[in-house]
Amino acid sequence: MAASTSIQSAIRNPKSAIPWFVLSAGLYIAFAIYLYYPHFGGFSGAQWLYAVNACAAALGVYLLSRRWVAGFTGSLLAGAIYGFAPFTLGLSRFHPAASLLAASVPWLFLPAAFLERKRGKWIGISLLLVPFVVIVLFSYLSAGANWRLFAVPRTAEVRLSDLAGFITPLVLAKRGTALVGLYHVPVATLVLGLVMMWKARRYSIFTMLLIGFLLAFSNSFIGADRTAWLAVSPVLWLSIPLLWCAVLCGIGLQGLLEAGFADRKWILASAVILCTLAIVTLFLAARYFQVLFGLTADYARLFIETAKMYLLGAVATGILYLMARQKLRVQWLRWAVLCTALGVDIVLGARYVIDSIL
Repeated sequence: MAASTSIQSAIRNPKSAIPWFVLSAGLYIAFAIYLYYPHFGGFSGAQWLYAVNACAAALGVYLLSRRWVAGFTGSLLAGAIYGFAPFTLGLSRFHPAASLLAASVPWLFLPAAFLERKRGKWIGISLLLVPFVVIVLFSYLSAGANWRLFAVPRTAEVRLSDLAGFITPLVLAKRGTALVGLYHVPVATLVLGLVMMWKARRYSIFTMLLIGFLLAFSNSFIGADRTAWLAVSPVLWLSIPLLWCAVLCGIGLQGLLEAGFADRKWILASAVILCTLAIVTLFLAARYFQVLFGLTADYARLFIETAKMYLLGAVATGILYLMARQKLRVQWLRWAVLCTALGVDIVLGARYVIDSIL
């Protein structure tokens, strides 16, 4: 897919950007109220931060993605995917301060993203270190003698098997393990975002992804003893790669909205990926249903729901493929088809994650 207006800075007129920022903030706040309202009665003290942190995280990624995403819809999706992702919402089972740190990470990347073009490449690279330093300092200070606050236990491990969360996030939410990954339909936009940024040679995003995942999974291949000096829970490092995955999803969505006849093969590839994942999860559901006495029937039903979401995304991208093949550029229809599929997926997924944890 050609790198078009999606791979460029979107903030050109600050005055026109303010109303869109206010609109996105209002949508995130409304969504957070919808998700957490059934649990407001049981909230006390710092637990009220759960909804605030989700909105702050979403707004931070919204602003960060505007560096590369020209359209409002792509940035709105990027913010929603990170702010209301299984990972960000799942931090509620540890401590409100954990989700507060996750919400701060995208804001810490903003200086590097927007000052690089004005101040030079090396200034931007130096500023990219700020979020990593803040995570380390947060862990040291929160575990200090006066605070005694372990937002996320250092013993909370992230295993390579947790990468299955990119395919079946709801199953991992039920298991209560590290919630790696996004939701279902955004997988297609993530793949497209990766391709678009690779073609645009924006390797800095890939570097952040690689470093973040290496730090998160360092205990698996280096050993907990050798990484103990960092005093950082591996779970906290996940905020960095998942943040950039959300940005890539926004880029991929904008690419789908702008794709033309020449890009139809990439749209078809997205539909094929989602269909394949639907088939895989259906096979897993059948396997879990076959367990004696139905002990894993709940997991089997979750696999079926996962397959439904993948099929929904496959149908949406299939419609876009047919439109591109027929050279139909009906933007409002593309927007309606994609946003409906993504909205249903994120709303149902986020609701399930919160109800499973709180």
